[in-house]
Amino acid sequence: MSEPTISYKNHRFPPQIIARAVWLYFRFPLSLRLVEEMLLERGIVVSYETIRRCGRKFGAAYAKQLRRKKPSRKDIWHLDEVVISIGGRKHWLWRAVDQDGYVLDEIVQARRDTKAAKRLLVRLLKKQGLAPKRIVTDKLRSYGAARRDVMSAVGHRSHKGLNNRAENSHGHFENENE
Repeated sequence: MSEPTISYKNHRFPPQIIARAVWLYFRFPLSLRLVEEMLLERGIVVSYETIRRCGRKFGAAYAKQLRRKKPSRKDIWHLDEVVISIGGRKHWLWRAVDQDGYVLDEIVQARRDTKAAKRLLVRLLKKQGLAPKRIVTDKLRSYGAARRDVMSAVGHRSHKGLNNRAENSHGHFENENE
């Protein structure tokens, strides 16, 4: 069964401009007005309200296309965790990002230990279907212990400065129902 293509019929702007505006808004933690300013710098006059409408109309379809990206044996996963507060209690949001900056998976756990890191890696392997070429993490030793147990053949780089892709993915959180 083939998926219906996105129709840009009766839109003022060409598909490339619509795609760029929606991509900027959803890919980076930018406001609608900042996206409007960025497009204006390129000579494209579009209102933030138009960007909002396009994001609402085309955003889900673009996200669906991005999610269909096939995992590759050449992938590099960047793993990181950040502390969040839920109901006044400390939890950890564990996140995996690929070399292109796309979030592969995220999981909230009460712990920050080897068992929690192992749970993330097992879940990633099930979801992706195959192991990456290498994983990049910060200096948390739990990643190394979990990797040895779950996927020992995969390379591992543990360096604070190399893990910026995962660190940058911890942008602001938005409610999808808004």
